[in-house]
Amino acid sequence: MRDEQTWRYARHLMMPELGPEAYERLQAGRVLVVGAGGLGSSALYYLAAAGVGHLGIVDHDVVELSNLQRQILHATPDLGRPKTESAAEKLRALNPEIDIVCHQTRFTEANAAELIGEYDVIVTAVDNFPTRYLLNDACVLQRKTLVEGGIARFSGMATTIKGGETACYRCLFPQPPADGRIKCTAETGVFGPAAGIVGVVQASEAIKVLAGIGEPLYNRLLSVDLLHMDFDDTQIERDPDCPVCGENPTITELHEVQITSPNCRECQGGVHNRRDHWDAKHI
Repeated sequence: MRDEQTWRYARHLMMPELGPEAYERLQAGRVLVVGAGGLGSSALYYLAAAGVGHLGIVDHDVVELSNLQRQILHATPDLGRPKTESAAEKLRALNPEIDIVCHQTRFTEANAAELIGEYDVIVTAVDNFPTRYLLNDACVLQRKTLVEGGIARFSGMATTIKGGETACYRCLFPQPPADGRIKCTAETGVFGPAAGIVGVVQASEAIKVLAGIGEPLYNRLLSVDLLHMDFDDTQIERDPDCPVCGENPTITELHEVQITSPNCRECQGGVHNRRDHWDAKHI
């Protein structure tokens, strides 16, 4: 490492777990963050600060005023700008040594395999079930590591999935919520710091996986209730009947799920795999 790099990462390098060999793995590591909103903002900041060498950002949306309460990569002057562009600008200012690639597109069944194929670790930074299931299935089928996270109101959760080896998202939630039960942040609201806390947990998990240190959240679900400041770590098991990672999988190719929410005034009962609506209104 150059002297400048040694000084930049000094507070990590002084810890035995994150010595020069671990940092070589970080600098060679490739992480794709799907979503540059609330979760993606804090995850991307800490991944860039830690020196992860290659970061990919997937998002097709633009910055809106209601985003700024929790999406800390963006600021008021960024209103109307593509989120990938706004995020990349801040991250390059923070750490100009890393490589940042903007994928200004929706994450869909048509491009999922190609997008995640270039990366070692994938971070779920979305707030919709169609993309969440699609990311899970793509990572299991390609044997990728997925760092899953989600927030709702004052609560959050995170788990890390080693595709094909540990419990996956469908082991936890085999089916999407029934029609009429799903609620989005446009209906329920979301506590801004919840995005920061869960996003930082996701960054920590990605860094540990790349560096080969610690104990990732494999087969564990971390839950947080910020209203009562309660954290819970629950063991989870891989389901042998899981439709994607089980012994006799029925999901062998990628398809988006369809979910409706008749209670959402903006959807008016429409199908929630309409990505323009989900990504613009519900993240």
